[in-house]
Amino acid sequence: MFKPIRLLAASILALLPASAALAQAYPSKPVTLIGPFAAGGPTDTIARLYGEQLSKALGQPFLVENVVGAGGVTGTNRAVKATADGYTFLVHNVAPHVAGPALYAGATYNPVEDFEPVASLAEAAIYVVVRKDFPAKTLKEFLDYGKANPGKISFASAGSGSATHLACELLKLRAGIDMLHVPYRGTGPALNDLVSGKVDMMCDQGLNVGAQLKADAVRALAIAQDSRSAAFPDVPTTQEAGLAGLTVNASTAIYAPKGTPAPVIKALSDALDQAGRSELIKQRLEQLVSERPSGDRMTPAGLKRFTAEEFAKWTTTIKSSGIKVN
Repeated sequence: MFKPIRLLAASILALLPASAALAQAYPSKPVTLIGPFAAGGPTDTIARLYGEQLSKALGQPFLVENVVGAGGVTGTNRAVKATADGYTFLVHNVAPHVAGPALYAGATYNPVEDFEPVASLAEAAIYVVVRKDFPAKTLKEFLDYGKANPGKISFASAGSGSATHLACELLKLRAGIDMLHVPYRGTGPALNDLVSGKVDMMCDQGLNVGAQLKADAVRALAIAQDSRSAAFPDVPTTQEAGLAGLTVNASTAIYAPKGTPAPVIKALSDALDQAGRSELIKQRLEQLVSERPSGDRMTPAGLKRFTAEEFAKWTTTIKSSGIKVN
């Protein structure tokens, strides 16, 4: 009567050394990091930065493949269908990653259920910036102006469904104001029109707007996080400036297709944790006006919680705002 139990126990024990061997042997060939945005952007830059360190630490190339389109959905659809063997991962900005299914009919994935979280790689605060001659000098004055002039403030974004778009939509929702969305094909042209005064404001990360802030070509009204930034310590937080509930980070993370072996997830997560602690990564993130994620988001469990929270937040924001993406 105990024979089936003994056989089951023997089977389980037999699997344990195989898992350990898998982790020790991994990787045995090049690994693909799917980047759903164009080369040269913040997400791509961070993917390549960590990919180089993983290549050195694990002895196999970690190569970024840019699969762009539909606000990141095209690349994510590719990643979710990839073989779950630890040789294909997705490196994505968390906000558009979790927003994809609510924005695009062509999104074939659930960002929480269909991926295995590995680790957060970097996060960058979002700044609320206006053209240099905009009449409001503070965030409170800006919000008062918006309430008195519904629909007259125009905001630029890097494209419909981008993190820059979603951040300003959340601002609209939290502040109860109406603004006109002007989407562009990328941050560059959007920022150019903000500097030239063709649009009124933008929500974007320090890497993109930092040079213009330092040159006084645009003005920052607030930073959408809980603490001030060392890069621009005079810019108040949204909470300090009078708008509670507006916390937005451009957070870059790495995910694996559902079913990727747990030993592989752990091996990669551990390697990324070590890379994130290095002075090289810290210095490069500082140059990108970014920083290492806080709390436990460098762990799979921490990233899973954060992804679920962001999924709920952005899905609610999109539905409440009535955002449409063609």
